[in-house]
Amino acid sequence: MPELIPDSTEVDPEPAAATTLLSDPDGDRPDLDSVVAAAGPGGTVEEWLVPGAPGDPEVPVRIHTADTGPSGNPAARPVVLEIPGGGSALGGATHREAFAFAVARATGAIVVSVGYRLAADDPTAAADDCYAVLEWVASGTACPDMDPDRIVVLGDAAGGALAATVALRAREEGGPCIALQALLDLDLDPGLDAAGSRPHPFGGRDATGQSVPARRIDLTGMPSTYLTVGERAPFRDEATDYARRLRQAGVPVELHCRPSVSGESVLVRDAGATRTLCDAIVRATARTPVLDHD
Repeated sequence: MPELIPDSTEVDPEPAAATTLLSDPDGDRPDLDSVVAAAGPGGTVEEWLVPGAPGDPEVPVRIHTADTGPSGNPAARPVVLEIPGGGSALGGATHREAFAFAVARATGAIVVSVGYRLAADDPTAAADDCYAVLEWVASGTACPDMDPDRIVVLGDAAGGALAATVALRAREEGGPCIALQALLDLDLDPGLDAAGSRPHPFGGRDATGQSVPARRIDLTGMPSTYLTVGERAPFRDEATDYARRLRQAGVPVELHCRPSVSGESVLVRDAGATRTLCDAIVRATARTPVLDHD
């Protein structure tokens, strides 16, 4: 089997101050503004407006480029399309700086955080906004420092559902090639009521239809997947079943079940979990395939 070897196996042993700030269960948890301030910027942030889907408004993004990262990276860097979670009504990316820079420093990637429209504004628009940004990155015209052939979509909780939906849409429409979908504390059907009849907030299509990854029968051709879920999370069984069905469809899957508290933010994770995620991103965006010698 072919194996991908990264340009550099060097991964930052301290991905971000924020990951350790929030990992002490006995300490007082600071608010997100304090986390960002303590972690420090560690790079530059640019705010761009990306063309939306036809007839839709422009989509705000924040582009994070770390000052330091693994050695040996080529001029054009991989791109991590980071889709914020926190529930479909908390989609803003402003307070994601610490996590974004943790990933950027450890992987050498450029992290593009998507400010998709919130559910209160238009509950059908989030997936369209995220997909528009994916197409913009993949067009190769976004930024000369971005490598459009090495794209990761990453989301947590409701953002994970969005990331999975974007990856499914890319497969269905013959869209951009995605190296990895990283789905953290995955909640595949956020906003769906117990009867399964509430319109799905991502993309304006019925949640009971084939547009929702959790309900998609055919998962062949989906990108390699990194998936985490809390062992006490209410959506654990749904997420692990999705991982199982991806594997049955021949998709490489790395699944991690971790101790958790329901409702925990993506920032509330230890440094080890962030390192594991970043290792997976480095492997998935490696340039050099090396064949096993049997």
